[in-house]
Amino acid sequence: MSGGKRKGGIAHIIAVNMGYGHERPANVMRRFASGKSIIIANDYEGIPKHDRETWKTNRERYEKISRFKKVPVAGKLVFGVMDELQRIPAFYPRRDLSGPSLQLRQSYYLIQQKHLMKDLIEKLAEDPKPILATFPLPAFAAEEFGYPGDIYCLCTDADVSRAWAPLDPKKTRIHYFAPNGRVQERLKLYGVPAKNIHHTGFPLPIENIGHEDKVILKDLQRRLCRLDPNGHFMSHNGEAVAAKVGETFCSVVRKKNAHTLQLAFAVGGAGAQREIGITIAKSLKRDIRQGRIVLHLIAGTRPEVAQYFRAELKELGLSSALKKGQVQILIEQNRTDYFDAFTKLARDIDILWTKPSELSFYAGLGIPVVMAPTVGSQEDFNKHWLQQIGAGVEQLDPRYANEWLFDWVQSGALARMAWHGYIEAPTHGAHRIADVLEGDEQEYPPHPMVV
Repeated sequence: MSGGKRKGGIAHIIAVNMGYGHERPANVMRRFASGKSIIIANDYEGIPKHDRETWKTNRERYEKISRFKKVPVAGKLVFGVMDELQRIPAFYPRRDLSGPSLQLRQSYYLIQQKHLMKDLIEKLAEDPKPILATFPLPAFAAEEFGYPGDIYCLCTDADVSRAWAPLDPKKTRIHYFAPNGRVQERLKLYGVPAKNIHHTGFPLPIENIGHEDKVILKDLQRRLCRLDPNGHFMSHNGEAVAAKVGETFCSVVRKKNAHTLQLAFAVGGAGAQREIGITIAKSLKRDIRQGRIVLHLIAGTRPEVAQYFRAELKELGLSSALKKGQVQILIEQNRTDYFDAFTKLARDIDILWTKPSELSFYAGLGIPVVMAPTVGSQEDFNKHWLQQIGAGVEQLDPRYANEWLFDWVQSGALARMAWHGYIEAPTHGAHRIADVLEGDEQEYPPHPMVV
């Protein structure tokens, strides 16, 4: 496959530092980027002061409101106003949704009147490789300021608001990468020509997939065995699993890893929902000490979140478990290191507990997702998508995770979700996107058109 032979430098990969949702897929595509590095549109070397301040104001507002949401009454009201600006309209009945939203008009005001990102686009135009943006504004700016190369935009949720399509969608030269069938169809309702939309799937780390899928199949074999200790799932699906991934040798896996589940709880980029992680730790305290489960608390690049985790674990009497590695905190100084560390961790974990952000697409690696409450309407659609493909389930009361989580394991329910995620969610998005950027024919078969 050319994905293994392909060299970097085929595109300028542009993300923004706003949460993790836009940088995570850009980091996956980094190997194909010019200079093997991604460009952060709101924090690159030489960014004009005006641009930096504009981006900073918007990012800080988003993060404050995300954290403020948990404040009774007032928090929900303030967050509701922001969420309404980003609202995704009902898909049915199918109709013309090409009229620009207030949020989109605000974006174009910054670009057309305040010349936001003009400096960046002019610099990139000196080496006019294709642009791949994981946030719509850099793609809009590239079109507005006459970028001489091709322009691509990767959508990062299971459905998108009108703010993702340009002001004049029918005449745009921006091409889109859709992570699923719903986004493909949604962009058409917004007026984007069908020829400009590529149904590629979300880019998952190639390190987690491997040449000819050898890595993902090996990890899935091990995960299915851990998540189905009584063989309930395999008793009904063993032949299908064997045909796809080969013999699982569950007896060997269970003997080596008896009762040692790997659970990861990830907070979002704004640091919201950290309290849930500690509630989980409190509920699973006995199971952690007994070696039945290892809990990974993922703080990302938020030192204050890591500090909170350590302090609360100490209060719970789990400091020794932290030292022994029975509880682990993932914290890195920068986002590149964090994404790389998470990629490595994803090979080992059996269950991912997180709000349905861009991490929802990691179900494609065969990892079942336990969903924390959503933050924003786009996450409502991610939740719906995960439920529709059978790869995720809403959390029950985290105070009693020690009961219901193990019931889901003993019954094989989480094994079923892992399998459905692997089968139904796209896996080879990164290579499909690279093929389009290079103008190559698609080497991977079409994935399910789940809408």
